[in-house]
Amino acid sequence: MPTLTPLATATLLLLCTTPMPCGARAATLPDESPAIVRPTSYDTMAALLASIDGKGPIRVSVEAKTAQGRSIFLVHATHGGEAPFRVLFYAQQHGDEVAGKEALLLLLRDIASRPETLPAGIDLWILPMLNPDGAEAGTRRNAANVDLNRDHIVQEQPETQALHRVARRARPQLAVDCHEFERDGAKRAARGVIAWPDITMDGLNNPLFDPAVIAAAQRWVDTAEAALTTAGYRYARYTVGGVPPRDEQRHSAPDIDAGLNAIGMYAGLSFIIESAVRRDVPDPQADLARRVDAYGVLLRRFLSDTSHRATDVAAVDKARRRPLPAFLPTNYLWVNPGATVTEIALQGIATGRALLRTSRRCSSATASRSRRCPHRGRHAPRAVPRCGSRTSSTRSTRAMKAARSCVAPPPRRSNSLQDHLSSRSTARRHCAPHSCSSRCRCTASTSTRVSARTPRTEWHCRCCAWSNVRAGGHSRRQPSSADSRDTPIGGRTTDLAG
Repeated sequence: MPTLTPLATATLLLLCTTPMPCGARAATLPDESPAIVRPTSYDTMAALLASIDGKGPIRVSVEAKTAQGRSIFLVHATHGGEAPFRVLFYAQQHGDEVAGKEALLLLLRDIASRPETLPAGIDLWILPMLNPDGAEAGTRRNAANVDLNRDHIVQEQPETQALHRVARRARPQLAVDCHEFERDGAKRAARGVIAWPDITMDGLNNPLFDPAVIAAAQRWVDTAEAALTTAGYRYARYTVGGVPPRDEQRHSAPDIDAGLNAIGMYAGLSFIIESAVRRDVPDPQADLARRVDAYGVLLRRFLSDTSHRATDVAAVDKARRRPLPAFLPTNYLWVNPGATVTEIALQGIATGRALLRTSRRCSSATASRSRRCPHRGRHAPRAVPRCGSRTSSTRSTRAMKAARSCVAPPPRRSNSLQDHLSSRSTARRHCAPHSCSSRCRCTASTSTRVSARTPRTEWHCRCCAWSNVRAGGHSRRQPSSADSRDTPIGGRTTDLAG
């Protein structure tokens, strides 16, 4: 009798002692995606992952636990040896968006049964169900009522913390965030149309990122249509907005609080895939098989297509060595500077035919404001010596105390954009968020103005000349010697490599 892995033993014991939900399927998947008619439950997925753990190149582990005690599973698949291309797939940040997870489970089933499905040279990491609490409840948010795809800056939830731990460990050159978007909705129905594409995709787009990495991601987006058209699916670049022709359209948001650009901060190619689901129908999962199959076309293409892999890897490696720019954008948006009108494809509900509606599409990413980067070329003030440095005996006692109280830099000081963005120190400060080393110290002095009758607190950072005044619950940034005040850059796309 074969010996079970520890994960398989624990999962089988759990399934034996915990009743399965009504209607749950066995721990197997259909032979082909067209046979999928219902989403895989958490318990069924756990049993399936336990059954393939240790088969071929697959290893399954538990990366974290949710607020309700469910496991966030991590699957690592590699043939061993040197695997120069690292890929991260993660799905179901939103619990009611299931197609990406089903496609990933089918991919894992195929790799376990036919290891050659995973191409050589691929180091594959998969988080198939990032929000199991929301998945079991059928809700977008997790058990703490938090939208995980808006938690990538503060990272308060265990689910987003687990994702970023994996991203830092794997350092993927390519990552994909799997979602679904609503095809119908009240506004579209009122105009007698639904969204036309079966599946959409977009790449990372924050203006701070290296232009070569953004261009490499856009090449994948632009060339995906041929494979999907051959497979019988309608494809378009992902856009959001109102209903054409009256409302504006734009591409995926450039903010870094969502997975697309948050994982892109690790300087790899990052993508979001959204398949189209109809919510305003009796059975939203009636076309689940088609959505899963369309997902499979895109996901497997990322693994098998090597036509420009060398160029992608070179762009990522260069971006990870890129120095900090002179300016950091603080306000960026999609604009339509030429006031151009674009044709948007929709599908008529009554006829089922494609309709072309004109719309104003904002397709140029623009940084409208930026701040001078305080870390460019230095990490500590030059006027104060570092800890451990010798001081002259003629120096005053005050200067010597300042020298002893300063903070030594971390053992490895990096001035790269990658390490600056990967640090979470800017999001968790006892004083106030500001760009500085994780070991900086801030001093505070509090006073109350008689006329205002409100406390006034002044924070001063010894490491980067950052200062902040907080009075009556409002924060006001003060000019500093680093000259980090807001600097407009002309309301146009600007090369921030500076």
